[in-house]
Amino acid sequence: MEYAVIIYPLVFLYGVLVGSFLNVCIYRIPKHESIVTVPSHCMSCGYGLKWYDLVPVFSWLCLRGKCRKCKAPISAQYPIIEALNGGLWLLIIFLRGLNVEGVLYCLLASALVVLSMIDFATYEIPFGINVFIGVLGLVRLCTDLKQWYLYALGFCLVSGIFWIVLAATKGRGMGGGDVKLMAAAGLLLGAPKVFLAMLIGCLLAVIVHPLRMKLSGEGHRLAFGPYLAAGILVSALAGEPVIAWYVGLF
Repeated sequence: MEYAVIIYPLVFLYGVLVGSFLNVCIYRIPKHESIVTVPSHCMSCGYGLKWYDLVPVFSWLCLRGKCRKCKAPISAQYPIIEALNGGLWLLIIFLRGLNVEGVLYCLLASALVVLSMIDFATYEIPFGINVFIGVLGLVRLCTDLKQWYLYALGFCLVSGIFWIVLAATKGRGMGGGDVKLMAAAGLLLGAPKVFLAMLIGCLLAVIVHPLRMKLSGEGHRLAFGPYLAAGILVSALAGEPVIAWYVGLF
């Protein structure tokens, strides 16, 4: 109980702080701007933000969603992403514990948030995000070398299927970023979980995208990355019982 009282608030706090950095990545990576060297500033007037303008969630609330200087609206995406990342980190540590796997999955969740937001806006998955997830996969592999074959197969399994679709449709049915995403995710999750992630992602895309087309006028073009990201995260956190249930049917 004492552990929870101390650790969980800290996990949420760190998650929210990292969420602030995720907003920087989401806005700057598509513009090919530095996420490190360029100081934080108002997107409308260029006002250089002070430290008290950058307190996650609370600064946005105190400023009532407006720039301190020019009063231009500040997107609600900022506090939403910050709170979402904090909530995801809290959930992951609650389910997985404060260990190597839990930390890797927290970093994975943050990467998937950035990837999803960028893919929704640009229909492109940044290569650097896939590389980051792949590095997480290498770390996971090094901590579970006895089952190295599961991670090696995971690297090839779904990405191989997607590569065949990519080649067969000449890029019209699948993006190269999706192939790389599932290779990196497979290295982190292993073969059974990444296959489940693919199934969940495809199911979500089949259900959600037609609804978005009907309700919000979304076009036929599909940003597949966010649906795959949701499948990856669900499989990472709940894959074992789902796979065990399925195997138990036979």
